[in-house]
Formats: sequence, C-alpha cells, structure tokens
Amino acid sequence: MTPYKPKVKAPDPMLVGKTQSVLHTHALTTVCEESACPNRSECYERGTATLMILGDTCTRACRFCNVKTGRGEPPDPTEPTRVAAAVKALGLRYAVITSVDRDDLDDYGSEQFVAVVEAIREAAPEVKIELLTPDFRGERTALERIVACGADKLAHNEETVRRLSPTIRPQSDYDRSLEVLRYYAAHFDGPVKSSLMLGLGEEDDEIIETMKDLYDAGVRELTIGQYLQPTPRHHPVQRYYPPEFFEILREKARKIGFDAVASGVLVRSSYYAERLGQEEESSEFSTAVQQDL
Repeated sequence: MTPYKPKVKAPDPMLVGKTQSVLHTHALTTVCEESACPNRSECYERGTATLMILGDTCTRACRFCNVKTGRGEPPDPTEPTRVAAAVKALGLRYAVITSVDRDDLDDYGSEQFVAVVEAIREAAPEVKIELLTPDFRGERTALERIVACGADKLAHNEETVRRLSPTIRPQSDYDRSLEVLRYYAAHFDGPVKSSLMLGLGEEDDEIIETMKDLYDAGVRELTIGQYLQPTPRHHPVQRYYPPEFFEILREKARKIGFDAVASGVLVRSSYYAERLGQEEESSEFSTAVQQDL
C-alpha cells in the first residue's frame, strides 16, 4: 500500500509577488518565505502573515528548519517602524510576529519584540498581534517583557516529542519549552498556543503524552501538522500520516481539554492563526482546514 503523501498547492504568483514587493520596500522578511511554507499565498489572501524580526540568521541549528544558521547582525532600531509600516501597507488584520533564536544577545531579542508590538499598536491599532517567540533560554526578565507588552496571543512551539527533542532541536530543551509555556499561561491574560510536527519518528503514544504535557503547562490552543523535509540535508520524513489521523488527533486533543485545535496535513503553527480560538468549533473552519490539505 502506497503511503499517503500530501500534495502542496502552488502559491499564487501575483499575490506572493505583491507581498514580496512590500516586504522588499521595507527591508523585511516573512517566515512564510524563509521556511517555504506551503500555505503562504492563502494566508496573505486572508490578511494574515508571519513576520520574522531580528534578521534571517538563527543561532541554533534545528534539523527540521530551513532558516540559515550563524551569528546575526545587531538589532536594527528602525525595524519596529518598518514592520509596522509593512503591516499597514499589506492591510493585515492579524499579524504574527516571530524571530530566529538570538542566543548571542543579552536579552535574547525580547526587547525588539516589545518595540515591534508598540510600533504596530501606534500605526495600526486595529490589528491583532500574536507573538510566536523563541524560548529566550528561559530567562525570566525576557519572559516578563513578553507577557507585559500588550500582545493578543502568545505562542511557543514544542515542535516534537520528548524522546526526539535532543536530536531534532539539539540546542533547545523539551522541558524548558514547557516552562516557557507554563510561565506564559500563569502570567498572561490571553490565550497561549503551541505546535507539533509529526513524521519525525514519534510513536502514537508519545504524541498523546506530549499533548498532555502541553495541556498541563497551560496551553489551550494547539496546532498539529505533517513535517515536510525542506531540503535533502534536513531530517528525513519518517512517516506521512493520512488526513484521517489528524482528525483523530484533533478529537483526542479536544478530549484532553484544549479549547481550540487545528490538526491537518499542511497545518502549520500560524495557519488560520486569526481564526483559531474564535471559529475553531465551526464546521466552516474545520472543513476549510481539511480541504486546504
């Protein structure tokens, strides 16, 4: 029996080109482009984008990630203004702000997140802001800044199960990620989200265990998707899961207690970010997620 392998939609060249033009004008990038996300043109059309701050070079080398590794440039003080201008020019209704890991910085980049939120609030106060943050090495002052900055939602991705984490994320830590999420859940008034990739070599019971760990840490919104190997040098896909498996996981996650779950082959951390937690229970949302796979 041939294993299920997802087919990725070709992005709309006109829409992607328009977005890239705005990003180029403001000297910015999106994680949508850097990670070659299969959903980018669809998200752009819905007025959602994930902007990556603090450069395009990460100090870590996760084996699933298509972002280049190295030492980045110092934070650019003009970046928050440029991000806010791009958010306004693109007409975004929902902006997800993320970054590479910046372990080379004293504050791990947390102050730049705060400055970006403040700039967006001034330029486009109607825009909802989600922060998808690194772990900041678990540094308490950095986490305090993020909690207090005025974002609408906070997220940090666990990515994979405990057993695989040292191999897949060698410079990160499974329990440290849980601690970051636990801190967010305890001190932030809004929803806290995390994400898992499947197909890296995990067992079914490990997936359930990880979901329970996330729920116990205070995470109430969860996304689950299929890992797709970005290049031959990255970790190979160990298994392609069929769409039905993701639906089963969605139901299991709901039984655990999660308030909102997006689970599907091409679901990514920020996929339907603007609707998760608002329309997640609607048949329209569920159907859209499955049909887009």
